[in-house]
Amino acid sequence: MRRFAFLPLAVIVAACSAPQAPQPEKQPKPQAAASAPANATLGSHEWYQWVDRRLQVSDDEAHGPDYGSAEWNAAVQRKLGQEAPRAQPGSPEWQQAVDALLRTRVQ
Repeated sequence: MRRFAFLPLAVIVAACSAPQAPQPEKQPKPQAAASAPANATLGSHEWYQWVDRRLQVSDDEAHGPDYGSAEWNAAVQRKLGQEAPRAQPGSPEWQQAVDALLRTRVQ
């Protein structure tokens, strides 16, 4: 009879020590890609508008530097901070790096 008294305890210990399946981590989904222009050509007016909205270069009334100007490119660099591309601001390489960064950035 005494042996059976330990049986429930053994079942509990075995259940607690059984390996459990890892739980998937809940990570926020990047929203940048969803709001990004699907086929906007880098350097196009649509692309500049998208970057401007993402980084809030212009104010709510669209007052800000002209898209693609040296002043606008410098503002984008400042907004990106340490993530800013090292390529010449405004160059095709710079635009490609900005695009890739903003499409993968969680906002």
